[in-house]
Amino acid sequence: MAGRFDQTGCKQPEVDQTGCKQPEVDQTGCKQPEVDQTGGQPPLPVDESDSTGEMIRRIIAVFAVAVLAGGCLMVLAPFAVTLLWGAILGYCTWTPYVRLSALLGGRRGLAAGLLVLLFMLVLIAPFLYAGANLVSHADAISGTIRNWIDNGLPQPPDWITGIPLAGPAIRNYWDAASLANPETISELRKLAAPTAEWLLSSGASVASGILQMIFSVLITFFFYTGGEEIAAMLSAGTRRIAGTKSAHLLELAGRTIKGVVYGILGTALAQGVLAGFGFWISGVPAAGVLGLVTFFLSVVPMGPVLIWGPAALWLYHEGSAGWAIFIVVWGIAVVSMADNIIKPLLISKGSAMPFILVMIGVMGGAFAFGFLGVFTGPTLLAVGYAMLRDWTSDVSGDDSGVEA
Repeated sequence: MAGRFDQTGCKQPEVDQTGCKQPEVDQTGCKQPEVDQTGGQPPLPVDESDSTGEMIRRIIAVFAVAVLAGGCLMVLAPFAVTLLWGAILGYCTWTPYVRLSALLGGRRGLAAGLLVLLFMLVLIAPFLYAGANLVSHADAISGTIRNWIDNGLPQPPDWITGIPLAGPAIRNYWDAASLANPETISELRKLAAPTAEWLLSSGASVASGILQMIFSVLITFFFYTGGEEIAAMLSAGTRRIAGTKSAHLLELAGRTIKGVVYGILGTALAQGVLAGFGFWISGVPAAGVLGLVTFFLSVVPMGPVLIWGPAALWLYHEGSAGWAIFIVVWGIAVVSMADNIIKPLLISKGSAMPFILVMIGVMGGAFAFGFLGVFTGPTLLAVGYAMLRDWTSDVSGDDSGVEA
């Protein structure tokens, strides 16, 4: 029986005499599958075994990635600080590297090698010289200390008494030691062994730090030659995490790193080199060691004075009044003024990092990462501080916009 048609010409479903809808059949007489009101096929039954298998596969994949990542971190952990400092050096000197490579006709390997050699001369050579200088004076220093323990200290200079507050007490203790008082000599001998152990461990730590720095400088070569690929990977990974703000965050971190390296560490290096040069030409012994100590104390206000001040007093006590005056003038006019001239020029586009964070970064970095932590500690804190300031400023801007 043919189906009925409505006014639009569309075929109406057939119904039987009871008013029930008859199933449609095709031309072959086969029953057509019923569809829901949305026109879709009826839902298929869910196979719970397939769902469980898919979940197990995902868990295994996540576990495999976690194991791989953990293994990579374990392998890289001993070199983490070294790699970080190498990356910082490569990033902060990337522009000179590009310009030098262009001058050399695009020979990137040669440009990278020349910069690595320059780093060896500027960063590594002063530390090696200071270490060699200290080793060359080790016998004389140990002999002098042994003589003091056996025969007592020499007579104290007159200027010791003039030290405010502590001068008289130091003079009395020195007089007792200079008279070879058995009780004082016994106390000095008790201090000799722990002091020797501390000096030995400190020397080993510094030597290990110098080796790490040499390795980091060598690694910089590979950051130069593969810099574009590394930058692309870092940009892509940051974009996956931070989305549209990735470019801004990378630019903020890069500007902060350059500001800290150029401003704080660059100024400290300049002050250390200038101080060491002044000690050397004035005849102060262990000039390289004193310049190295000045480098570490340069992050502290008036820190270099703690080195060149006693050096000037020693020269005056030795009868070299002219050289003592020279050291004072050199320290004030050259070494200390470098902090007020060089640092603002270098840090002008960097991070205005509070002094307390610089101190915490230097000391905490040294405790956490050793010798290289002196450089990487304040750099990491500066980046974190800049990110925090940027995040809180965004929140403040959103709040002001809501209130308006």
